[in-house]
Amino acid sequence: MFGGDAYLNKRTGRDLIRRALHDRPDAERIDLDATGCDQYAFDEAVSPSLLADVAVVVVDNLQNADDKLGESMVRYCRQACADPGASSIVICRHEGGVKGKRLLDQLVKAGACKETVADLKKPEAKLNFVLQIFEGEHRRVEPLAAQQLVAVLGERTGEMAAMCSQLCFDFDDDPITLDLVNRYLTSNPQVTGFSVADKAIAGRTAEAIIAMRSAVEQGTDPIALIGALAMKLRTIAKASAVKAGTITQAQAKTNPWVLKNAMRQLSGWTSAGLGQCIRMLAWADEQSKTNGGDPVYALERCIELISHKGRD
Repeated sequence: MFGGDAYLNKRTGRDLIRRALHDRPDAERIDLDATGCDQYAFDEAVSPSLLADVAVVVVDNLQNADDKLGESMVRYCRQACADPGASSIVICRHEGGVKGKRLLDQLVKAGACKETVADLKKPEAKLNFVLQIFEGEHRRVEPLAAQQLVAVLGERTGEMAAMCSQLCFDFDDDPITLDLVNRYLTSNPQVTGFSVADKAIAGRTAEAIIAMRSAVEQGTDPIALIGALAMKLRTIAKASAVKAGTITQAQAKTNPWVLKNAMRQLSGWTSAGLGQCIRMLAWADEQSKTNGGDPVYALERCIELISHKGRD
């Protein structure tokens, strides 16, 4: 497996290992790490032992293999391709990048199969990944629900995949709705922060303050709420710049549907108002990190200002 998202790389590896052990039930599994493994350890791993004639050898961190180990692996790859039935199966993980790329190319040239793993860097790729998980479970999910999962857990692919599977297991609803996703993620401070920020941006001051105080009482760190408010304002600022033609949508580097929603919330905002709110959030952040500060009061002030679009 080469590069891509770390979680997907490991998951692809697990699938390949499971398939290999199923096809060769008599094989012994041996795990090696190319970071500290030498050619002798590899040669011993792929050779017949007292326990089994063949093995499924898993080599992690292929990019760290030294020259001697690399030469031994390439040599064995040629041998295994010539007589696959009598050879051990070797599965390698490479984290991606240029380091160790020469060895990877040599192995492919010797007959190895290269599995390139998706990187999931773009929001669209993350959204498609979520949709594929639900399709794999023979379930449907509302677009907004899938987008919420990406917005909250998009940087933690493993958690996002686990959440999708858990939702399918726990609920019979088809499709899975935004309400179910939010209900399931209420303990996540980022979700709570998004909810507070949405209410503040919509001008619902009292509701936003009540939601904020409730979250803090339930143990949510005020810094997490400040971060969500700041993220919302940054998105508003980017949407304003895109609308004005200062930057392109691609330069905004923001999920298209998030940017589209922000565009609808631009009415009444000015550059001065945005600046005022951002400065207030910086002050609130300082209050949260300073002994003697009052982060809840600071958050209230921020919510009030944001609800009025930066106008005192």
